[in-house]
Amino acid sequence: MRNLSHPLYLVRHGETEWNGVGRYQGLRDSPLTRRGRDQAAEIGRALSKQVSTSNGPLRAYVSPLGRAQATADIIEKSLHLDRTDDVRLREISTGCWDGMSLYEIDIEYPGALDGSDRGDWYFRSPDGESLEAALARVRAWLQDVQTPALAVTHGLTSRLIRGVWLGLGDAEMLDLPVPQNGFFRLLEGRADFIPCGQTKS
Repeated sequence: MRNLSHPLYLVRHGETEWNGVGRYQGLRDSPLTRRGRDQAAEIGRALSKQVSTSNGPLRAYVSPLGRAQATADIIEKSLHLDRTDDVRLREISTGCWDGMSLYEIDIEYPGALDGSDRGDWYFRSPDGESLEAALARVRAWLQDVQTPALAVTHGLTSRLIRGVWLGLGDAEMLDLPVPQNGFFRLLEGRADFIPCGQTKS
């Protein structure tokens, strides 16, 4: 992967109502919880201390899905952004499984999750996005991104972006953490997590 000349700040959207009940969203949406809004506000304040916008607003690439847009809206209250919606930052879709919990999938599609783990089950769906297709769009986006920049995206997509950036194998990248109480700074072959404190629900 090409070396970025300036930092890329990678943010997962704040907690949503479906996050709280274990429902996978994919291309569907649910609103940010109060905690999710607080997380986004904390990230905005922390970024404003890290990033100088004296030469103009920070370039921001934002997934078009509602939860990412809402997170970017809150961050923008603390940091002047030059926003671009980029569909390549959307979440991976599990097709007909979008909006379902693992329990519901197991009931409606018996055996489909047998032998899967917390990373690869997303790609067991009969009509979802393949790992190969998701990796292709993430790689294309990373080739195009101009830094310094902020990306507001999703849990699984964030794993793939960091995995490609770090040169990890498929299993390693799918096992990466996806916290919502901070952001990652990608620079010089590293992906450092910057925590923004714990929020109360």
